[in-house]
Amino acid sequence: MRKPPALRTAVRTWLPMLALLGLPHAASAQRGGRGFVRDYIRDPGELAMVQKMEDALAPGFKEDVFSFARLMYQPSGYGRGRNWQDDFPDADVNLGWRLFQVTSLKVRPGFKYINITPKELAGYPFTYLTATDSLNLTPDESAALRKYLLNGGFLMAEDFWGDRSWAHVYQEMRKIFPDRAPVEIGLSHPIFHNVFDFKYLAQMPSVGVWTGYGQSYDPADYSKDHDPHYYAIYDDKNRMMVLICRNNHFGDGWEHEGDDHSYFDHFSEPQAYPMFINILFYAMTH
Repeated sequence: MRKPPALRTAVRTWLPMLALLGLPHAASAQRGGRGFVRDYIRDPGELAMVQKMEDALAPGFKEDVFSFARLMYQPSGYGRGRNWQDDFPDADVNLGWRLFQVTSLKVRPGFKYINITPKELAGYPFTYLTATDSLNLTPDESAALRKYLLNGGFLMAEDFWGDRSWAHVYQEMRKIFPDRAPVEIGLSHPIFHNVFDFKYLAQMPSVGVWTGYGQSYDPADYSKDHDPHYYAIYDDKNRMMVLICRNNHFGDGWEHEGDDHSYFDHFSEPQAYPMFINILFYAMTH
């Protein structure tokens, strides 16, 4: 892993706003799951980051933290051969480190990945799906997610491009909620303004597309629609349970923040981290 750039603008401007994220209910006791950090992380810089975060946790409360819980699944083979491990573990490590640096949240060091089962889902109020166009939910997984989400859980799903991928993701979401269709939300939605005030819909291209072609979107399926789209699934009380980020690759914005300064300056710093913080703040306060 290359050394991440300093969050220059963020350090100057995020701290006053991000103090808002130190809400008592934004962290809950979270146990179970998997993710023994040193089985995956060998880079000395990453290990030092993880150690610093561990040292900051009070004895006896090391599980009472926010965890970025990545969902494991058996891929369908459709999504370009990718699976739940896309961008893992660097994306998770960097994201946790940035939250630790610039918010008052207590954050799990390293990463956490869990099965889609009632027992494991129950410990994590915020969950994450990547390479979502590879998703292939079983009936049991669909039922577990439905129960989890209706009971107050939140799911962020992203990392897919193009019309065919969206059609696949849509069908997977309908496995979870046959009676609830994703609804597109626009820039006027509070999720784009609650901490950081976005003037446009955030879009993260894969790092190779930006560095190789200077494009802010990934070409896929010969789709003519390269614009970012955000969809929500709501419960009966109009609480957002699922946020689907179409034509976006936030995981690369976190994983590859240190690979290329222009990528960091255009995407990781002004979009990938602020938009995630907006999503997290909205999920934990609604």
